[in-house]
Amino acid sequence: MATDDVQAQNLTKRPSEISPMTAIYLQDACYKHRYMRTNDHSDIVERPERLRAVKIGLAAAIARLEELSDSTAKLETKEGEDDTGKDLADALEKLDLLQDNAPAATVVNIIKSSASINLLNNEAVKFVHGDIDGDVYLENLINWAKSSTEKVRKGESEIPLNLPQGDLYLCPGSLDAIQGALGTVCEAVDDVLSPSSTKGPISKAFVAVRPPGHHCGEDTPCGFCFVNNVTVASAHANLKHGIRKFVILDIDLHHGNGTQSIAWQINEETYRKTLESEGSGADTSRDLQVYYGSIHDILSFPCEDGKPDLVQAASVSIHGPHGQYIENIHLQPYTSDEDFWSTLYPNAYTKLLTKAQEFVELGQTNPSEVLVFISCGFDACEHEYSSMSRHGRRVPTSFYYRFAKDTVAFAEKYAMGRVISVLEGGYSDRALTSGAMAHLCGLSGLPNVDETWWNVENLSAIEKATKKRRGGKVSLAGAVDKWLDRTVAIFSSIDTPLSPVPSHAKLPPPPSTMMLRERKPPAKGSASGTSTPKNSSRSPQRAKPKASKPAETVDDVLETLERLDLGGAKPESISAVPAMTSQTQDGDKKLPRVILRVKDPALED
Repeated sequence: MATDDVQAQNLTKRPSEISPMTAIYLQDACYKHRYMRTNDHSDIVERPERLRAVKIGLAAAIARLEELSDSTAKLETKEGEDDTGKDLADALEKLDLLQDNAPAATVVNIIKSSASINLLNNEAVKFVHGDIDGDVYLENLINWAKSSTEKVRKGESEIPLNLPQGDLYLCPGSLDAIQGALGTVCEAVDDVLSPSSTKGPISKAFVAVRPPGHHCGEDTPCGFCFVNNVTVASAHANLKHGIRKFVILDIDLHHGNGTQSIAWQINEETYRKTLESEGSGADTSRDLQVYYGSIHDILSFPCEDGKPDLVQAASVSIHGPHGQYIENIHLQPYTSDEDFWSTLYPNAYTKLLTKAQEFVELGQTNPSEVLVFISCGFDACEHEYSSMSRHGRRVPTSFYYRFAKDTVAFAEKYAMGRVISVLEGGYSDRALTSGAMAHLCGLSGLPNVDETWWNVENLSAIEKATKKRRGGKVSLAGAVDKWLDRTVAIFSSIDTPLSPVPSHAKLPPPPSTMMLRERKPPAKGSASGTSTPKNSSRSPQRAKPKASKPAETVDDVLETLERLDLGGAKPESISAVPAMTSQTQDGDKKLPRVILRVKDPALED
């Protein structure tokens, strides 16, 4: 993993107030993963723009936390302190907020990472995604991305046809995004477990990367995911830092079938070694154990079709037998916020942490050997697209604040306060912005956070203030509220302008299985009943570009993709891997022993 180019901004005003600090990790390489099969991106919900929405939410959270921190400091000043010049100071501060080079943060450590992991040369990646017959899946993944240009030029799919076409896509920059995401999550692990003198002490981290990972199993890409970011980070923490027990809390709308499958395999192997060591006396003290707890909608992907193996896996509750520690809780509808907070949250959803407590209390576990991860999806948010969940299995935005706050309290007792939250799903801009804002406030640990900060009125103000203007920049006009000006200034300092990408328009975009199927028959003349993130009355046939636009050739597409490479070097592994086929993905290789192994449902059709 390369970390030499990592840029850290530690701009703390009062280290004593928030120490160790909360940090956010950003990775520009994650913008390179783009859909390029067609000109029509309207149904592509896992898109680079998701990171922009998350950054807006993070900027708003930082602005509000600064305001809260300043208010606390003012209460501590002596009565009768001379306020001469206060008005002038406020005016100068207001002017500074509107400058393009405004500081990125004062209460949260912002780390702009350039870390990257070579898929074929990393122990943690091989531990999770390696194969007994060699790096078959990893080599195939690299070759799929490497050949994507040629495939699209021919009008073919760059993804093998036995994989879900609507949920998975690749382009030449996808490898940089995938390896950059892994590198950034592992960098966060290193910083949390081994404090850096340049970054200061960090105990809580939010890692904003894509593509997500919790649907990807050992060798089964699925649901927008090609590698499992959180389990690779767990393996890295075990191999490099000796962490033995991992608590993974998954709050995405969808069951993390890939993470559960990998956790099951890890626990099964540790359990087998433990049984064998009872007679041989072998040391198993460094073997890792994983608790996986998930809150999800059992009616949504990957369980939407009601396939028994997937529904059963997403409903498992087992704690101890066969060395397994799994808890699955199904989201339920609620009638009001009062109903949610008085009934559902305390009686059902906090069970995720109760079972985690039982897990870490088994044996004589030292808190220094425990690390907590949150697989943080925002797609259960009340502001998510209706097409993601039409069953009322949602949570209020404040859930992301309170769950983070409760997880931090859990970690302070059982894991030395160390929590790493990693972005998973969340697709509408408002769901991502509001969820990220609330979640970072919860991770920060500051008291007296006002949950009205992310109400609809304030979200509308944030969206208006950060709306793209001509030339791609946000408006820097002064706002009525200082926190809103500060939000714009912080966001402007961390935003990465994203240029539009033209695409080959031969193939219509396939429907994503992550979106719910239309249960009723499609209207006469309709090509599909699949709901979309936009107006459902829109015709799905939009692959053709508007007549007013000049026609684009495939070479134009490829030239633009190369121009938008953001200056990243091509991974060495791309040129080093010999050409391979996806034949080994069809089931002719030997698989490791696994119980309740989750497979891609598309492979069974």
